Amino acid sequence: MMMFRVSILTTYYDNGGHITNGICFSFQNAQYLGIDQDYLKCTKKECKEYDNGKCVLNTCSGSLKFHIINIRTEIEFVFFAGGFDTPCILTRSNPVKFANPKQPLYGHLSSIDSTGTSMRLTWVSGDKEPQQVQYENRKQTSEVTTFTQDDMCSLIVPSPAKDFGWHDPGFIHSAVMTGLQPSSIYSYKYGSDSVGWSDQFQFRTPPAGGSNELKFLIYGDMGKAPHDASIEHYIQPGALSVVRALTDEVDSGNVESIFHIGDISYATGFLVEWDFFLQLISPVASQVSYMTATGNHERDYQESGSVYITPDSGGECGVPYETYFPMPTAAKDKPWYSIEQASVHFTIISTEHDWSENSEQYEWMKRDMATVDESKTPWLIFMGHRPMYTSTDGVFSVDKNFVKDVEPLLLDNKVDLAFFGHVHNYERTCAVYQEECKAMPTMDENGISTYDNSNYSAPVHAVMGMAGFTLDKFKTDDVDCWSLRRISNFGYVRGHATKEEINFEFVNANTRQIEDNFRIIKKQSSEFVDVSQIMNRFAGMPMDEPNTQSDI
Repeated sequence: MMMFRVSILTTYYDNGGHITNGICFSFQNAQYLGIDQDYLKCTKKECKEYDNGKCVLNTCSGSLKFHIINIRTEIEFVFFAGGFDTPCILTRSNPVKFANPKQPLYGHLSSIDSTGTSMRLTWVSGDKEPQQVQYENRKQTSEVTTFTQDDMCSLIVPSPAKDFGWHDPGFIHSAVMTGLQPSSIYSYKYGSDSVGWSDQFQFRTPPAGGSNELKFLIYGDMGKAPHDASIEHYIQPGALSVVRALTDEVDSGNVESIFHIGDISYATGFLVEWDFFLQLISPVASQVSYMTATGNHERDYQESGSVYITPDSGGECGVPYETYFPMPTAAKDKPWYSIEQASVHFTIISTEHDWSENSEQYEWMKRDMATVDESKTPWLIFMGHRPMYTSTDGVFSVDKNFVKDVEPLLLDNKVDLAFFGHVHNYERTCAVYQEECKAMPTMDENGISTYDNSNYSAPVHAVMGMAGFTLDKFKTDDVDCWSLRRISNFGYVRGHATKEEINFEFVNANTRQIEDNFRIIKKQSSEFVDVSQIMNRFAGMPMDEPNTQSDI
């Protein structure tokens, strides 16, 4: 990452006219030169032309700073007037080239199964030739893929992804590191001798499914924000503070996995923004498994097969998302999967694909959750992007169809927690089913709410779409009875699971304070006792004689 200073020289005539060549253009991001007060006040003035001793032509100069990352292609700095609707060029720089446009960058990790013995690394480069990841005196060669404008969706009016928002993604490399041990630390680097190597990184493998303890982070709707004063088509203002907090969490060594449940980059058809997002999450995604779910801003577009008919992906239709974030799914454009880490079974669905009864995804959910072995993974967490329940102002509080078709599966399979994003705040419910509280938590003197699932009643739902996008407000009156905790602050959720309990903390990213804390407990089933053996031991004993054997 670097900051690039651009100096601007503007020529003013005494009649106030501006030089312009009338060429209009589109842009990726922009800044108002008025940010530089020296420019507004014309502090740095120089006369270029005099008439009878009077200055008739002045120059005023100013400068701006831009955060630049390696996007592999040439960039230009353009000074324009006319506003964003009718931008026209005043002057432009010569193209600026990156020293190494083929440089391997933005490596991020993900799990491929529940063993903790393999880890996938995915990175971006301008080079189509296979590269390597080198780790612990071993190496794996990358598989290489990409996508083109032809892969993007569009209708009568061209989508951003198909037209003015397109940017060549380069080549996406992916390699699986094998022969690892769960809950262990390794070092790695990636690249090749011909295009260069990345820095050396360390990563932690997640615990194997069936083991005891897992420490993880979870959130949705992050996106990105510029590191400078730039204006972009879509900015998620909380992303920077959340990533800073996540980085501190991961650097502490107390995080083994991260789950980002939809609305990943908010590129929405402006493809270069995927590079900026990957660069943003590199401090955390390069160190621990970064698992994702698809959201409306990754997948939805008209006539694309989405459940919700919106243009929210800007024509991407899931292609960039699935290329940059290969998850352990069954097939392309079927972005649902499950994974086990320690004592937790995670069932992760796509709310944007058909989940109605008897659909392919519905049948998969039904099979997946029915196979959970509670003696191995006593906790079942269900994740998807769009929530079933929310009490946000101006939003339908219950997704009736989603509840009707999918909620019975959660109850039948005794889902402990259902996590969602999409709505940009934090909200926690009672143990709810069909809009009714089936059980309430108890609260101790420390303000920690405890749900006892020893006698299961219904899932607890939590919305956690507060990781970056502008926050949504809650209803101020007529709050639904199932809504217990509502917070509209940027942050994330910290999870800690053992086989006896699972604890969650909502962390405010700005203050680092815990603003909600709840846990679920579940008494483990006792081994069956052979009653006949006990009765035989009592045989012949007087009924009024007290039993003194302590092992009965």
